Amino acid sequence: MSFAKAQRLTALPPYLFVEIDKAKRAAIAAGRDVINLGVGDPDQPTPGFIIERMHSAISNPKNHRYPFDEGVPEFRQQAAMFMKRRFGVEVDANREVITLIGSKEGIAKMPLAVVNPGDVVLVPEPGYPVYNAASIFAGGQVHFMPLKRENGWLPDLEAIPPDVAARASLMILNYPNNPTAAVAPIAFYERAIAFARKYGITILQDAAYSEVYFNAPPPSILQVAGARDCCVEMYSLSKTYNMTGWRLAFAVGAAPVIAALAQVKSNMDSGQFNAIQEAGALALAQPDRMEVRAMLDLYRERRNVLCGGLKELGWEVDPPQATFYVWFRGPKGVKSMDAAKAILQQADVVLIPGIGFGPDGEGYLRAALTVDAQRIVQAVERLKKVKF
Repeated sequence: MSFAKAQRLTALPPYLFVEIDKAKRAAIAAGRDVINLGVGDPDQPTPGFIIERMHSAISNPKNHRYPFDEGVPEFRQQAAMFMKRRFGVEVDANREVITLIGSKEGIAKMPLAVVNPGDVVLVPEPGYPVYNAASIFAGGQVHFMPLKRENGWLPDLEAIPPDVAARASLMILNYPNNPTAAVAPIAFYERAIAFARKYGITILQDAAYSEVYFNAPPPSILQVAGARDCCVEMYSLSKTYNMTGWRLAFAVGAAPVIAALAQVKSNMDSGQFNAIQEAGALALAQPDRMEVRAMLDLYRERRNVLCGGLKELGWEVDPPQATFYVWFRGPKGVKSMDAAKAILQQADVVLIPGIGFGPDGEGYLRAALTVDAQRIVQAVERLKKVKF
């Protein structure tokens, strides 16, 4: 019999990173020295104090059973304490916090909790491709909100047609932003909350990079009056604690939305391994440990090396104030995919083409600060020899 995949999969846009990934794998297989600035995966190990807690937790027989659906109480309580300590926001750990199997899982399931087929979902572009895919899987009609440099990479809410806003049930935001590394000020969050309340829209604010910053700590949307009525914010331990493979995060905010998300999750997954949550609770309780804060100095050094090198090449770059990404204009007149291919072919350096994040990313490239500074110096030297 013939096989036809589900129509929802045919609705997805093409995955434009495939060509770069294939070329990277071929270069590595050929024995070439590839410097990978493409992957957003920390190169440093998870801090030892977290691993030690995991060792003891995994040996406890009670953790070998099914996890708590909503999350281990200790982890949710530490998440609530994090919100109080970091942002001055008091939340109910029992009603307004839920454990996630990584923030990607939460993002993917949120539209299923709040979007009915045919509803509009307001999605930032350029942006993390999962936002669009999750909206499509839920039957939503995506309306892209362009992010422009001249607007500080913030969506222009006034440009959203009123009839589109009236049909919207979900708006997705992401600050600090991937791929642009922009940080949203409280004033923007105030406008976003006012907009959401006017049209009856739920906001999902993806704050996965909130704790990777170089100057002032980024704010939380939940610091805005009225946010707790319509907004859920998602935090990840992946980048802050070098725990990408552990798959641990939490959602916090409007209790009815958290309950709806919990209902989706209880029907689709069995929660995260309790031992991982116990280790994560300790991580959240000790964010100021030397080995955790040292990561910011490491990323700052790498950022300065890369941004300085790109400026020497004459490329337009704004040093990021948060995240471990550098978002910069590629060579003038060269499409981002063509630029990324040429750089990989001629310099054995992997960069992500901006077009992969949406049409408004065209002309830009994204680099991840996930290799050591000396390798970044080597990458810049190689870039000097590339001809477009």
